[in-house]
Amino acid sequence: METTTTTTTSTSTKRCLVFAVNGQRFELFNVDPSTTLLQFMRSQTPFKSVKLSCGEGGCGACIVLLSKYDSVHDKVEDFSVNSCLTLLCSVNGCSITTAEGVGNSKDGFHPIQERFSGFHASQCGFCTPGMCVSLFAALVNADKTNRQEPCPGFSKLTVSEAEKSIAGNLCRCTGYRPIVDACKSFATDVDMEDLGFNSFWRKGESDEVKLGRLPPYNRKNATCVFPEFLKKETTMGANLDSEGYHWYSPVSLEQLQSLLQINEANDGTSMKIIVGNTGMGYYKELVRYDKYIDLRYIPELSIIRKDPTGIEIGAAVTISKAIEALKEENEVEFSQEAKLVFKKIADHMEKIASGFIRNSASVGGNLIMAQRKHFPSDIATILLSVDAILDIMTGQKREKLTLEEFLGRPPLESKSVLLSIKIPCWESSRDVSCDNYTKLLYETYRAAPRPLGNALPYLNATFSAQVSLCKNSTGLMLKNCRLVFGAYGTKHSIRAREVEKFLSGKLLSIGVLYEAIKLLETLVIPEDGTSSPAYRSSLAVGFLFEFLSPLIDSPVEISDGLLNGYNSTLLFKNSNQELDQFGQTKFPPLLSSSKQVIQLNNEYHPVGEPITKTGAILQASGEAIYVDDIPSPKNCLHGAFIYSTEPLARVKGIKFKPGLSPDGVIAVISFKDIPGVNLGSKTVLGTEPLYADELTEGAGQRIAFVVADTQKNADIAANLAVVVYDKENLEPPILSVEEAVERCSFFKVPPSLYPKQVGDLSKGMAEADHRILSAEIKLGSQYYFYMETQTALAVPDEDNCMVVYSSIQCPEFAHDTIARCLGVPGHNIRVITRRLGGGFGGKGVKAMAVATACAVAAYKLQRPVRIYVNRKTDMIMSGGRHPMKITYSVGFKANGKITALKLDILIDSGMFVDVSPIMPMHMLGALKKYDWGALSFDIKLCKTNLPSRAAMRAPGDVQASFIAEAVIEHVASALSMEVDSVRNINLHTHNSLDLFFASAAGEPLEYTLPSIWDKLANSSSFYHRTEMIKEFNRCHKWKKRGISRVPIVHEVAMRATPGKVSILRDGSIVVEVGGIEMGQGLWTKVKQMIAYALSLVKCGGTEDLLEKVRVIEADSLSMIQGGFTAGSTTSESSCEAVRLCCNILIERLVPLKERLLEQMGSVEWETLILQAYLNSINLSASTLYVPNSSTMRYLNYAAAVSEVEVNLITGETTNLRTDIIYDCD
Repeated sequence: METTTTTTTSTSTKRCLVFAVNGQRFELFNVDPSTTLLQFMRSQTPFKSVKLSCGEGGCGACIVLLSKYDSVHDKVEDFSVNSCLTLLCSVNGCSITTAEGVGNSKDGFHPIQERFSGFHASQCGFCTPGMCVSLFAALVNADKTNRQEPCPGFSKLTVSEAEKSIAGNLCRCTGYRPIVDACKSFATDVDMEDLGFNSFWRKGESDEVKLGRLPPYNRKNATCVFPEFLKKETTMGANLDSEGYHWYSPVSLEQLQSLLQINEANDGTSMKIIVGNTGMGYYKELVRYDKYIDLRYIPELSIIRKDPTGIEIGAAVTISKAIEALKEENEVEFSQEAKLVFKKIADHMEKIASGFIRNSASVGGNLIMAQRKHFPSDIATILLSVDAILDIMTGQKREKLTLEEFLGRPPLESKSVLLSIKIPCWESSRDVSCDNYTKLLYETYRAAPRPLGNALPYLNATFSAQVSLCKNSTGLMLKNCRLVFGAYGTKHSIRAREVEKFLSGKLLSIGVLYEAIKLLETLVIPEDGTSSPAYRSSLAVGFLFEFLSPLIDSPVEISDGLLNGYNSTLLFKNSNQELDQFGQTKFPPLLSSSKQVIQLNNEYHPVGEPITKTGAILQASGEAIYVDDIPSPKNCLHGAFIYSTEPLARVKGIKFKPGLSPDGVIAVISFKDIPGVNLGSKTVLGTEPLYADELTEGAGQRIAFVVADTQKNADIAANLAVVVYDKENLEPPILSVEEAVERCSFFKVPPSLYPKQVGDLSKGMAEADHRILSAEIKLGSQYYFYMETQTALAVPDEDNCMVVYSSIQCPEFAHDTIARCLGVPGHNIRVITRRLGGGFGGKGVKAMAVATACAVAAYKLQRPVRIYVNRKTDMIMSGGRHPMKITYSVGFKANGKITALKLDILIDSGMFVDVSPIMPMHMLGALKKYDWGALSFDIKLCKTNLPSRAAMRAPGDVQASFIAEAVIEHVASALSMEVDSVRNINLHTHNSLDLFFASAAGEPLEYTLPSIWDKLANSSSFYHRTEMIKEFNRCHKWKKRGISRVPIVHEVAMRATPGKVSILRDGSIVVEVGGIEMGQGLWTKVKQMIAYALSLVKCGGTEDLLEKVRVIEADSLSMIQGGFTAGSTTSESSCEAVRLCCNILIERLVPLKERLLEQMGSVEWETLILQAYLNSINLSASTLYVPNSSTMRYLNYAAAVSEVEVNLITGETTNLRTDIIYDCD
């Protein structure tokens, strides 16, 4: 029996592009074939929920639901895709649904968006629309299945599917727990008790009450509707021309051959053959192609054919459809072994990339990239192990090759096309010599930074073997071994034939396995330049060991007599229970679950209430406006940075690569075009130039700014720019802290920012029973990866003024920098910031130069200029976390009590000072969480010719906490003590706390860490679990568990913050604060504080004040002295600032209220405010909150317990459980 499936029936093409976005019809005749769906939607439609973040298909911020109508079967196929990779010309006849199409403020929000909001599942919100669309796609497809009808309010989605629906969506600030809770709330099998903290219900309420309070989900009214007008359009590819660029959609092999022949005759044209275009995410396109050929409408390339010999998959079939074909039951009867192999292949394919990439990427495209460009392919590895056969067409010639032959050939010519891949059907065979049937064993392996989502493997492997249990022997014999390895730093996947040959026909034993491993070590060797080469080689050995070791009859090695289901009791049985390689049942990945316990206090209602975050629902619908969502003004231009690729060199000039003239370039702005001071950033700590002048001081330094008609053209032009350098008579660059020390290259730390030493080091060392001297730690850098990259828009205004919209944490400082750079008074500049798509410190000093560059270009050209920095440039220029080298000496008693710690810390600050001078104080604040007895330190800020480092999410605190724990663990190791005992004995008493932190220590009752420490031990069952882990580790050789309890003492430093509260005539309230909303809920907390503070006027209607408050965007002319939003204190200080404003307003309103009460008996809020207006009472108050000496600094306390499991063979680490207690005060 043979079954055949094709994905297209098209026989013709058309000259225009017709599609729909959120039900709106678009018909285009002139389209640049290189235009992506995202570029079109963001520039030509009002739908801005599709966000550009990574531009590689790796983050999910750009996800849309793509729907295709099948007129033959009268059904709609819905799947999620990356709009940043999907080419616009490929969506002909399709319907696109964005987050606005799922639900919006005008037509009503979808329950997905309401639940995301209510489960607190967004912070900065930049990724939230993509999350919502991913879940929407999963709901749509689940509800189309023939599964049992769910209970009212739920979908047919399962909890597992709900979690996996957002597996490819990256979030950098919210954390996945509330996001997963929002997704799971739709699942038919969800346990309501498992859903975390939310604004819908309170702890202890019944499931019925909880369900009643969830935004109702009715799948009949909440699914996707395909536009009727598109059903009338024949599903076909488009043939389009645009200014010499062509898009072709051949519908037959003959048409394809003709196009390839024409292209071969025209040597001057470049051509790109595409299916899903996902390869562009990995291999960036710096130039345009002349021709694009879409293969999806050729039936032979979209076929899925099954017969008893195997499964043939067309080269244009997507990975998702290939997975379905490999898993589905059908009329063709395959053997159990064949089904096992097909299922294993499908399971491995599900680990490749993310669901929305697999929905677009083709199997053939993946193999072509592996063959032509040495892409680290998983598919090549798994198909190489089953002797896949490839059908290739070159001109009129057709040939069939094994995948091994295909990969070993020179890169495939452009005129050659892969048509299909045949996966043979594998079966066991009778082994006459052993007088027994053999069993086929097949397993795939993959080690990657993440088990799900976009993560290329460090190494992948696939092993198959036929195993015989011979009567004449107690061992197992291997036959027909296939050992395939790939992605480890080699050109393509390989078979380890020498090891296969060695193992074939041998009875397995420990000695044989050892020899096989030694042989393998000589074969799997990564090429020079491959990262982590030793680890990759060890993975190959580890995977082979995992595959073969359970087959060896060794009771010492294997617990419970189980051999991964391979021994004589299980090997030749059909079992539905999967077992892992160490004889334990292999369960599916654990579903995440959590519990939050928060103590609420109604004394200051609504302060502290878990209300929905302000703007969360708009974030979920994609209607929240970020800087790059602001519509471009008329004649707007776009910019891109040209940066230095040399660490130290003279800049002699800039030119474009010969023969590659970039389109649309208007100007190249450099330091010569700056009307004022060459200033890119300015803080109290130092300055940085906007552009390098004659000398570039470090790699990544800005040299110039290309201005073009589109962001795409600006980015291309910047990539094509060639900077001419001269390094003659220059000293070698400083590229490490060691070189900086040798050449005395340091930045100064102001004395006021350098912390004081604690105690007497010499005395402490003398009291020690043991000492560790000159131990070293090296800590690397870290990139911010805010979802929204650096972005700004500068618009020239009348009278030599400039309005700049910036995604920045400190508009005030950008304001001053722009004014000085333009040489104009400060009142000529206005910097406006509404919200950030993530900051983490990277949108502080680093964002100033981005805003200033746009302002300078706009000033010179007298046209609006904007930029959305591409991810690569952002990563190179941003600097990130400070790397450092630490040398420490520590003295300690025999009982683990530390008496003295000396630290020498070299911090790589990069080429400019940025905020580096704050690092010593921040580091010491975190280091002092333990009582070291005496603490001495020498911290140097090294000036190097590398990108300048900036504040990044707890700058200094993170590194210092790591250092403190490393020292504690080193001491415990030296004494062979439990590390928890060493931590416990070195916790502060209040006396030592007062010595280390002085005034910040507070009163003895405020020191809650000891009680937190003990409470956490009880609530987490720390001691009991410690004993259980010891037992686990005794019983398991290759998997080990560990548990750790760690304290945190964080010194909070408050800063002055402004606030302004104005009450409008209708009683509504408008608020301005210096702090910037970037997901931390600052606006929400400010609204709660105002609702509480103004309710103290004690009149009718004040219980509803929360809904009357609106916090508006930061404006540097309206709200001066805004300072930095940083350090996790701006919400607190902003709340205090507006509270003071409210006190002023209440003081003004109370006398009027008293008079009105005498006249009327009762007063409503609206009446009071109207009368205040009539009586000319000032209803606007502003203040600058300045913390006094007693409130400027205080300590926060917390502790956490984490349990992890480590696979000693692969290094895979799993966090099994974490318990945290935090003192919220």
